[in-house]
Amino acid sequence: MSTGAMYISDFETRARTPRQKAWDIAATVCDPEIPVLTIEDLGILRNVEVTAEKVTVTITPTYSGCPAMDAIRDDLKAAFAKEGYQDVQVDLVLAPAWTTDWMTDAGKAKLQEYGIAPPSGMANAARHAGPIRLQMAVKCPQCASLHTKELTRFGSTSCKALFVCQDCKEPFDYFKVL
Repeated sequence: MSTGAMYISDFETRARTPRQKAWDIAATVCDPEIPVLTIEDLGILRNVEVTAEKVTVTITPTYSGCPAMDAIRDDLKAAFAKEGYQDVQVDLVLAPAWTTDWMTDAGKAKLQEYGIAPPSGMANAARHAGPIRLQMAVKCPQCASLHTKELTRFGSTSCKALFVCQDCKEPFDYFKVL
């Protein structure tokens, strides 16, 4: 997919503050590994600030070694350049660490429609003292069966595990709760 197709431009049609307009531009950039998700859907878009001199976009990678961050940085700069912004800084912040709790409900629905089982449960709940939450089953995104089996803890990316449905026999990625 070309960089030009990574965002949608209709930002002049609504009245917004400069920060809202800049956020809207950043929010259209898609994740290069899961192109149905925007960085806003994924929850890695953390902040956008606009000054007279520049736009600063803050993103948090899904994990510290995520190889998609360079592509996302380039796509952000291209999206802003197309809208006339010349000085754009993209900052990566590692703390607090990204969690699947930051994903939007719309993003989780897009994952399901794309054929990736969205994360189930809340990651923050597992960080509190008390009983350990166990995941009993992952629902197949193809047939909705709970009769699934993990094949490998790491799938096409470190954020995903590879599962297979025992009913429809289709393999699928599961976006792990992190």
